[in-house]
Amino acid sequence: MFEFRDLFQWDRFITPGIIKTFYWLVIALIVLLGISNVFSGLAAMTVSPFAGVIVVLYSLAGIVVGIVFSRIAAEYVLIIFRINEHLGAIREQGLRR
Repeated sequence: MFEFRDLFQWDRFITPGIIKTFYWLVIALIVLLGISNVFSGLAAMTVSPFAGVIVVLYSLAGIVVGIVFSRIAAEYVLIIFRINEHLGAIREQGLRR
């Protein structure tokens, strides 16, 4: 993880450690909103069964798509930081020669 003093120094990034926490918070939010929409679809079935089924299916698909896209976004941020680390290592090798 990171230490409190890392917040005031620019030698180490804290975002890669925090991004995993944000990822799980986003997953929880997506699942909760998806479940809420599923219940809305079930309630809509009393008025229109076809529309209710469509809402339930879209809600379940939205949960899956949301999880996939949030994972892609988290990995993208982590890749950017990893590229930065590798470029720093390459730069250090060039300075030593």
